[in-house]
Amino acid sequence: MADTSLMQSRAEAKYVRLSARKARVVLDHIRGRSVPEARTILAFTSRAAAEDIGKVLGSAVANAESTHALDGDELVIVAAYADEGPTLKRWRARARGRVNRIRKRTCHITVIVGESPKVAEATKRKAAKPAAKAAPAPKAPAAEKPKRKAPAKKKEAVA
Repeated sequence: MADTSLMQSRAEAKYVRLSARKARVVLDHIRGRSVPEARTILAFTSRAAAEDIGKVLGSAVANAESTHALDGDELVIVAAYADEGPTLKRWRARARGRVNRIRKRTCHITVIVGESPKVAEATKRKAAKPAAKAAPAPKAPAAEKPKRKAPAKKKEAVA
């Protein structure tokens, strides 16, 4: 996963009427990307899963903004996955009195957003810097070194 010292927020949508397999196809496109980039990808993805995933992403960003006071545009998608939910079993009548089973699958979509490592480093550096620079402490007087004599200059003969 990611470094645990970075702040993260998550959002889950449970019992979404969508196959987990189809949701994973869309989630693979946005995993590891920045939030604005992921929103753009989801807006132009023609799959039905993109709409549900966009809602979960928006909820995860809102959670990060409210609980950790992070900027939503500087977040990165740390993890995004879809687990299988319960399957609704239905049936359809077929010829000669037979039945075919219809499986209406559901899934649980989870999106975890967190600070970008670059942004986190910048904020740590800002917090570590002192507000005002203090004057350097005076140095203790060092023992005096003997002075060297300058080499004697050669006199040139004037002709």
